[in-house]
Amino acid sequence: MSDNWKPRTRAVHGGTRRSQYGEVSEAIFLTQGFVYDSAEAAEARFNEAGPDEFIYARYGNPTVRMFEERMALLEGAEDAFATASGMAAVSGALAAMLKAGDRVVSARALFGSCLYVLEEILTRYGVEVEFVDGTDLAAWEAAITPGTRAVFFESLSNPTLEVVDIQSVSALAHKVGATVLVDNVFATPVFSNAIAQGADVVIYSTTKHVDGQGRALGGVIMGTEEFIRKTVEPYMKHTGGSMSPFTAWVMLKGLETMELRVRAQAATAQKLAQVLHGHDALSRVIYPGHPSHAQNGLIQTQMGGKGGTVLSLDLKGGQAAAFAFLNALTIPVISNNLGDAKSILTHPATTTHQRLPQDQKDLLGITPGLVRMSVGIEDADDLVADVLQALEKAG
Repeated sequence: MSDNWKPRTRAVHGGTRRSQYGEVSEAIFLTQGFVYDSAEAAEARFNEAGPDEFIYARYGNPTVRMFEERMALLEGAEDAFATASGMAAVSGALAAMLKAGDRVVSARALFGSCLYVLEEILTRYGVEVEFVDGTDLAAWEAAITPGTRAVFFESLSNPTLEVVDIQSVSALAHKVGATVLVDNVFATPVFSNAIAQGADVVIYSTTKHVDGQGRALGGVIMGTEEFIRKTVEPYMKHTGGSMSPFTAWVMLKGLETMELRVRAQAATAQKLAQVLHGHDALSRVIYPGHPSHAQNGLIQTQMGGKGGTVLSLDLKGGQAAAFAFLNALTIPVISNNLGDAKSILTHPATTTHQRLPQDQKDLLGITPGLVRMSVGIEDADDLVADVLQALEKAG
């Protein structure tokens, strides 16, 4: 691999391993174990496996390793560990490094399952967790005190699309020796390089834009080789959250077209935000790439002005109007995934964030009328026309 390769080339060719047959498409090694030439060879491999040696699929696999290396090259990380899902990546990265008595500071605006891990699971085992307004640097500075072990946030929050300043928050964390873990799903590997901006660990649900075609669950944790191999790998291989070889192959295929898909999706999301801004049926259009977004300036520097593939619409008529709008659409589907080739809409208050008490929904801006729209690769004009007719019916 050339060090001069640009991201799109790395996403197609990085980390490629070919068998003796010289296949063009990556091989799927569907095996749970590996054969050793001798008892001595087995002993040696268990003592220390080489870079292209494998022991058990829960520990590593040639197809999975291809995907890990390709993601690490794309992200600019030293190493990566692929997981069974995005939440296996989030929970695994945090649980692998934390112990009773450790302190975590997190942004309060998170996906519902991320909140559950932080609020319910980690605290159950004696980890202290403090939540802050992710957009408020003064709040981060006050909360990140000496002794803080980890800082966690979504670079673009789900579903209200708040933007966290990766560089500034990372600098505050590093002053006290804290590890910065960033869930970078909404920003995508295409528009964001969180490690270059100061993050220590970057997490993706590869279910989203990496696969991007509704086929498989997956996740990945990326960071230094020491963190991945000495902290993450022992935890994941013993708790069983690793990615399957077939899933890794699906993800490798998704990576080949990811940049093309994501750039097209973001362009359509930008067009929708421009058309819908100020619409009579909407109280808010939330899209970080639109000038009306409070943190549009940060998006210019952090993501090159690209607002991502998701926007949120807040209908004035509340839940009834939101449901009428969803039911009137003819092109997008109603589901709770995102980053897919198909446009997908969901009602966070009754689905992804339904477990939150009302006061917490109010604090996060998850109103009864809020609809999250993950923009697909359909024709932009068709999507605009469909959204407009559905808003008219809902109005």
